[in-house]
Amino acid sequence: MAEAARRATGERIEQAGAVLANVRRQTEAENEILNQQRSEAAAAAERRRSTSSDLRRLEAEREDVTARLARHNQEIGEGATRVEELRGSIAEIDRLAASVDDERAREENQIAQATTRLTEARERADALAAELAGLNRTAAASRDARAAVEVQRAEAMARVNFVRESCQNELNQSLEEIARELVPDESFDLDEGRARVDELRERLENFGAVNMMALEELSENDERLAFLTTQREDITRGIASTEEALREIKRRSRERFRDAFEKINQNFSELFQELFGGGRGEMSLIDSDDELETGIDIIAQPPGKRLQNVLLLSGGEKAMAALALVLGIFHYRPSPFCLLDEVDAPLDEANIGRFTNKVVGMSADTQFIVITHNKRTMETARALYGVTMEEVGVSKLVSVRFE
Repeated sequence: MAEAARRATGERIEQAGAVLANVRRQTEAENEILNQQRSEAAAAAERRRSTSSDLRRLEAEREDVTARLARHNQEIGEGATRVEELRGSIAEIDRLAASVDDERAREENQIAQATTRLTEARERADALAAELAGLNRTAAASRDARAAVEVQRAEAMARVNFVRESCQNELNQSLEEIARELVPDESFDLDEGRARVDELRERLENFGAVNMMALEELSENDERLAFLTTQREDITRGIASTEEALREIKRRSRERFRDAFEKINQNFSELFQELFGGGRGEMSLIDSDDELETGIDIIAQPPGKRLQNVLLLSGGEKAMAALALVLGIFHYRPSPFCLLDEVDAPLDEANIGRFTNKVVGMSADTQFIVITHNKRTMETARALYGVTMEEVGVSKLVSVRFE
């Protein structure tokens, strides 16, 4: 019975699968038809848009053609008006042309008479021109002769002026004075005299150009030399006084540096022993010959350790040594206020105690402002100022006084 039910169920499942497959095939066919219809609809929409675009383009072309047709009709009307005007002008020209022949005959007659008179006038003008040419040739010959005379006269005047200027420049006498004073001998040779003059002129030119401003330039240079000499002496004296002042400044600076160094070194040694509870600390100059340019070396020996450079100490020991140096400088040049920012951070409990005791001892003469997170340091303070944030992003100042 169960086997028959199972077979029946399997047959129903196969039938349902076949129906489902058939439905799927029909669905795919309908989907294909639907896709094809969608494609056709899209193509139709595209054709419709194209047709609408063509229709709008044709409408625009129709409007453009209508406008051009209107313009052409207007131009035709204007052309017809122009043609009528031209026809009237042609009629007027024909009327005037009829009277031109008579006018032309009269003008030709007048031209013939004028030509006859012109020929006669030309013949008379040719005769007068021939006569005038002869007179011009005579005048030109006269002008040429006069020009030659003028040229000779100008050359002679130029030579005379040159001789006059030469006499004035070279001999410092005028030509007239020399002519009155100097009467050449009968045996005077002009060529030999010219050769002598050329020789003397060449010797004179070899001397070179004479600077007429030499004396004035010499006076100016002497004055400038005296001025520059005075300036040089002033500068030399200024340099000497400046060097002397620099030497005095360096001497005083060395004395003050030496005094400050000795006192700060003594204060550093004492404070080092107080803060460390013993040991030895001192400063030394790297180059004792040049006190103003030398560096300073700090030597520290905490209790129970060997003497070594401060750079070889631990973090807390470095902080205590630095604090001893700062307080040593503060002892040398005290101030009413002293600000210390978390100097006790690397210190242990024992060193914090020595540090706070020293601060309390110095607070009689100096007001200390200490930034710290250490509770033991806070215990020695007379007033506490704390910054808290009860709300996110809002800081609040809280103060407490112990006196």
